[in-house]
Amino acid sequence: MAAAKRLCIGVACANPISTLQCPTCLKLGKASFFCSQDCFKTSWSEHKIVHKQSAQTGIYDPFPNFHYTGSLRPAYPLSPTRRLPPSIRRPDYSEDGVPKSEQNKGNPKNITILNAEGIESMRKVCRLAREVLDVCAAAVRPGITTDELDEIAHKACIERDSYPSPLNYVNFPKSICTSINEVICHGIPDQRKLVDGDIVNLDITLYHGGFHGDLNETYYVGDKARANPDTVRVVETSRDCLAKAIKLVKPGMLFRDPGNVIEKLAKQRNCSVVRTYIGHGVNQLFHCNPNVPHYAKNKAVGVAKAGMCFTIEPMINLGTYRDTIWPDKWTSTTTDGKMSAQFEHTLLVTEDGVEVLTARFPDSPGGKLPIPGIDMGVEGGDK
Repeated sequence: MAAAKRLCIGVACANPISTLQCPTCLKLGKASFFCSQDCFKTSWSEHKIVHKQSAQTGIYDPFPNFHYTGSLRPAYPLSPTRRLPPSIRRPDYSEDGVPKSEQNKGNPKNITILNAEGIESMRKVCRLAREVLDVCAAAVRPGITTDELDEIAHKACIERDSYPSPLNYVNFPKSICTSINEVICHGIPDQRKLVDGDIVNLDITLYHGGFHGDLNETYYVGDKARANPDTVRVVETSRDCLAKAIKLVKPGMLFRDPGNVIEKLAKQRNCSVVRTYIGHGVNQLFHCNPNVPHYAKNKAVGVAKAGMCFTIEPMINLGTYRDTIWPDKWTSTTTDGKMSAQFEHTLLVTEDGVEVLTARFPDSPGGKLPIPGIDMGVEGGDK
């Protein structure tokens, strides 16, 4: 997940929010922060549209004048912030949204090498994260809302005495990211129902025992999605790009190398690779060194060594690689509105190779489909 500041929702305003909220939105149970009374007055004629939408259906688009790149729209109001028992250990940002421990990354070559105890902690949290993802993925179907998926994952985290890492990370409002169709990453769970033909990425991170485990997968929603050749092409290309990149991981691998094999395969499948978001170190911190870009000819520094943990998480698009962000300051979509898919694993560099800490279980939901017209002889892919 990338960092984001909370900014005023006023028309064409990029100022930080104040404590001023729209009183009508408060009555509707919606948080609408402005930077000043003047900004609120200036934006009123456009902002009040959301009140009319909410009165008619109870669900509304909070950004009615935003130029969306595809057909997807946010479906507000968001549900109230989900709570956790006080007994669950929390990361440093859980109260104020500020990941203070991540603010001094230092030299990008300074990468944490875990001891045996740290490695066992990473194995445990990553196994728990896989369990939560699988519980959530099993519920994916036409008609379910992404907010319901968020609730399922949140409860599964509590059952495992774990904190859902995205919750309040730089003020992210939910426990998981749910990215549908043209959304590349960081989609916020809301009231929209999944429909037959969608794809949805579920991005899950758990914090347990002082360590984070991070993974995501993209799932087909209904038979229409599985029958669409372009949908299958982008999803399976993302899956295969991750598998190819993982095969490189071992001591001595340059962190700039995975991007070369990822982009080569993506181009062979007539797809593009997102450049804005990259793989990252993960351990006691949610995001840290190293940086692992997914595109070719990148300038990443550093070399993999035994004991390092990081993610590789290629975001693959049917059209352009370029992205744009919704006014919620989180949801990143393709600029041409075409589909995007992503897969992610947390990886441990071993003495002679790599251990996929978030590997699929034999009964994990989802799994590989053949791409029509394309040889599926890619080694290392999940079955």
